[in-house]
Amino acid sequence: MTQTPVSKAPVFGAPPRPASDVSAAVGLAGLAGLMVWVAICRAWPEIGAALNLPGPRERLAGSSAAVLALVFSGTPMVLWSLLVDKVHLRPSTGIDWSAPRPLRAVTDGAMTKLAGLWATWGLIAFVYCLARWYWRGPYVFAMDLLEQAAPLLFLGAIPYVLWLDRVLVEPRDGAWHFGAMLIGREAYDREQVWHHLRAWSVKGFFCAFMISILPGGFGAVVEADWSRLGADPVAWSNAAISAMFMIDVQIAMVGYLLTMKPLDAQIRTANPFLAGWVAALICYPPFVLMGGGGVLDYHQNTAEWTYWLAGHPALLWLWGGIMVVLTGIYAWATVAFGLRFSNLTWRGVVTNGPYAWTRHPAYLSKNLFWWLATLPFLVTTHSLVDAVRNTVILGIVSGVYFWRAKTEERHLLAADPKYRAYHAWMGENGPVTRRLAALENALVGRRRGAGEGVVREGGAGEESGQGDRHPAQ
Repeated sequence: MTQTPVSKAPVFGAPPRPASDVSAAVGLAGLAGLMVWVAICRAWPEIGAALNLPGPRERLAGSSAAVLALVFSGTPMVLWSLLVDKVHLRPSTGIDWSAPRPLRAVTDGAMTKLAGLWATWGLIAFVYCLARWYWRGPYVFAMDLLEQAAPLLFLGAIPYVLWLDRVLVEPRDGAWHFGAMLIGREAYDREQVWHHLRAWSVKGFFCAFMISILPGGFGAVVEADWSRLGADPVAWSNAAISAMFMIDVQIAMVGYLLTMKPLDAQIRTANPFLAGWVAALICYPPFVLMGGGGVLDYHQNTAEWTYWLAGHPALLWLWGGIMVVLTGIYAWATVAFGLRFSNLTWRGVVTNGPYAWTRHPAYLSKNLFWWLATLPFLVTTHSLVDAVRNTVILGIVSGVYFWRAKTEERHLLAADPKYRAYHAWMGENGPVTRRLAALENALVGRRRGAGEGVVREGGAGEESGQGDRHPAQ
């Protein structure tokens, strides 16, 4: 029996932290590729002039450049994963490369699987057609891009499925079971069908959203004039924050796209709990409750940090710097996933980077950012009612993210023994987690650490954590 490798613990004298399923270098390789492309796009007028290229001499800040950035960030991550980490050889891929089956032996099963895949994609397209929000604003770009990609996706699935089924240990996955259900010739597993539909619901919902926000963030970073920002703390902070969010979106988008078994990045399971879906979806359009005028809108008569700190340059630099650091932690939490980022799914366990400090660095940093950016207890109307309302509502928003974290932990504790080990380790040794867990236990009258990592057979037991993003997707 092989031993699980371990990684160094951040706390002196602590037992080793469970090893991460994703090496830190994967995300860093993707970040490096992305930065190279951003530099090329910003320098394109000079590059075009030097090479005498046709076309306008302007920066590449359009939607095509934003989409091409996915290639520059995704390709280094794929190459590192395959050539250095050799993830394709892991047993968790479900692949046995040593004994490929003859093509004729997998053809029938592959056709059943393709029927399931094509029907799934047709169902997602039908939902896109019905939902009016997909045909407004930035979502129109996403729909146009997916429409152009659809023929390639449908045709490309044929050689991919035939090739992969030859080496899969068990080729009858969720797509096959869904196809078998539709065709009606063979018995199928209903639970496998539900797993397949949940996984593709995640991809269908979040891919459209992520694609829709790709161009705006990328264009803002490429067009930013950093030479004029040095003397303006507000402009500098906003530009740096935009760059962090662009990195987050680009790396996350690659993760949503490359849910592939040869990369060991497949969706093992999508969250089976309704509470997990509700907690997540109310944070995203069109269901978002925190937007302008929404039930959880905490911006009524607020003026943001720049208004209240105006005229105090030292405070503006300090405050803006803290928010840049928080956004950097948020982006780092996404980069740490490499090819495996995705909401509402289990795709392995990430224990390095910011996940060595807290189980949920993205949720934690995001919520701290909102409190510092909004200062909800300060309002332009000087109304105590507005101040109290905004403060309480932002507290509820933070509570929503705590709820998300708990539902995600419940899913992962039930699904993965390694996550249970990581969860328990963080409760005892995580520099941030153990302090927040102690505070939580003190507030609710629990003994410190009670229930950490304890899971009843067949389901999740008591968990202790805090409201940020879970480390396994």
